[in-house]
Amino acid sequence: MRPYLPLNALRAFEASARHLSFTRAADELNVTQAAVSQQVRSLEERLGATLFKRLPRGLAITEEGLALRPVLSDAFDRIEAVLRQFEGGHFHEVLGVGAVGTFAVGWLMPRLKSFREAHPFVELRIMTNNNLVDLAAEGLDFAIRFGDGTWPGSRAAKLFDAPLAVLCAPEIAQRLATPADLANETLLRSYRADDWAHWFDAAQLAPRPVRGPVFDSSRLMVEAAMQGAGVALAPAAMFEHDLAAARLVRPFDIDVHAGSYWLTWQKGKAATPAMRAFGQWLVKEAGAHAIDAWH
Repeated sequence: MRPYLPLNALRAFEASARHLSFTRAADELNVTQAAVSQQVRSLEERLGATLFKRLPRGLAITEEGLALRPVLSDAFDRIEAVLRQFEGGHFHEVLGVGAVGTFAVGWLMPRLKSFREAHPFVELRIMTNNNLVDLAAEGLDFAIRFGDGTWPGSRAAKLFDAPLAVLCAPEIAQRLATPADLANETLLRSYRADDWAHWFDAAQLAPRPVRGPVFDSSRLMVEAAMQGAGVALAPAAMFEHDLAAARLVRPFDIDVHAGSYWLTWQKGKAATPAMRAFGQWLVKEAGAHAIDAWH
C-alpha cells in the first residue's frame, strides 16, 4: 500500500482542511486552486467518501474529513520536524536534558560552550526542575539530579559529591565568629528537612529548631542569602563565581555530605548518538568514571 500513497492528494486535503479553503491551500502549496480541488476530488473518489461540503464561501469539513485530518497533520508535522534537523548537510539530533536549577546555573551553563564546539550537531533542550522529574512523561533523555543515586526506573552515573556549606552575605558573615553565632540569624531551609540538623552535628552543636523560610531550589535560597535574608546551607561548588566575586561568603570550613549529583536516564532506553556524546562529555568534565553501560 505504501508505494501507492497519494501524497499530493493528501497534502492538498490537509492544507484545505486547515484553511477551509481551496484557494488558500493553493497559495500555501504554490499550485492553482483548480489543482487543489482536483487532488481533493481524486482522494474522495479513491476513499469513496466526501471529505468536504462545498459552500458558496469556502468549505465545511465532513465527519470523514475530521477523522482523516489529525492523522495527516501529525504525520506532516513529524516529517517537517525531522527535515528541519538536516542543516548544512548534517543531521541535528535533539537531546532533552532536565537538571536541578542549582546545577544548571552554577555548573552546567559555564561549560556548555565547550560541548557546543565539540558537538555542533546536537541540539540541546535544557529544562530545570527541583529534583522531581519523570523522564518518560516529560520526554527527556537525561535528568541531572541531586541525591543518593537511587531513583525508580532509572540508571545513574555519579558525577561528583556536593557537600553543603554555610553561605551568607558579607555583612552577615561579619557577625559570625563561631558556628554558635548562627543562633542569632535566620536560617534558610531547602526541601531536605534534615540538612541543618546534620550540619549542627558536624559542627558539634546541639540540635536547635530551624524556622526560616523554605525554598524548593538551592539557587533561589542562596540568592535570598546574598540579599541578606538569612544564612543558607548549600553546595558551595555551585556558587564558585559568587564566592570569588565576594557576593557570597563561606564563614566556616565545615561541610556536611547530603548527596551527590548524578546523570540519570531510563532503564532499557537505547542510547542515541547524542546521548552518548553528551554523557561522555559530561562525565569527563565532572572528572567522573566513564559510563560503561547504557541499558
